[in-house]
Parts: sequence; C-alpha cells; structure tokens
Amino acid sequence: MSRVPNLNSPFLLGFDEIERALDRVTRSTSDGYPPYNIERLARSESEPERLRITLAVAGFTRQELDVSVEENQLVIRGRQQDDKDRQYLHRGIAARHFQRTFLLADGMQVLGADLMNGLLSVDLARPEPERVIRKINILARD
Repeated sequence: MSRVPNLNSPFLLGFDEIERALDRVTRSTSDGYPPYNIERLARSESEPERLRITLAVAGFTRQELDVSVEENQLVIRGRQQDDKDRQYLHRGIAARHFQRTFLLADGMQVLGADLMNGLLSVDLARPEPERVIRKINILARD
C-alpha cells in the first residue's frame, strides 16, 4: 500500500488542492487495460511543447471510444458491444469496457484525438509558465 504524503507543512501554503488531487489519483484503480504510453513532443516553430498519450485500443471503433475533460481530468472510455449474431467455437477476444483517467494540471489543453491502426493518440499542450516577479511594498507603521 502506498502512502500519500501529508502536505500540512507550515511552509506549504495553499497546496490543499494538490493534496486532494494526489488522494484522487491514488484512489483510482485500474487493471492495466488498455496499456498506454505518454511521450513528450519537442517544441517546433509552429507548435509548443506537447504531450501525447497513446492507448492500445485494438478492436475498438471510433464510435465505441469517448474522450472528454471532466473537472481537470482527461477521461478516456471504451465500450464494446457483444455481437449476438455470432456463434463462437472459441472466444479468446472478449468485448471489454474500460475507463482511463489522467489528472490534468491547471491550464493544460487537450488539442485533439486521433485513432489509427488500433492506437488512440490524445495530444495535450503544456502551458508556458509565466515568470512574474512582483515587488511587495513594506509599510512603515510607527
């Protein structure tokens, strides 16, 4: 059993949302299906740095897959229907349902999804962090 660190240090102010996100991630269970990759795509002249999530969804059609963003989570679902007209002598490939959830950082943008050769790819844009330095004036109260 993995333990989620408690973020109640007096030096970590306003991180309660991160603690809730970590708790949500550790509670989600998955059987490892479908397998997936996450890769970083380098910045080009026309596109910012991106992430690509690729899931192996052989046997699923585009209509049986659903990609959505729900409360800062990328949710990918697959639902296959059994073909009642077929009579199997041996059935080693089952019709399966799945749901994969990925927690997204604030500002993360889903650019699109593509299904090709049994692989579903979802591209995400990483937000460029804004470097802001703000001077805080100190009031003198005598």
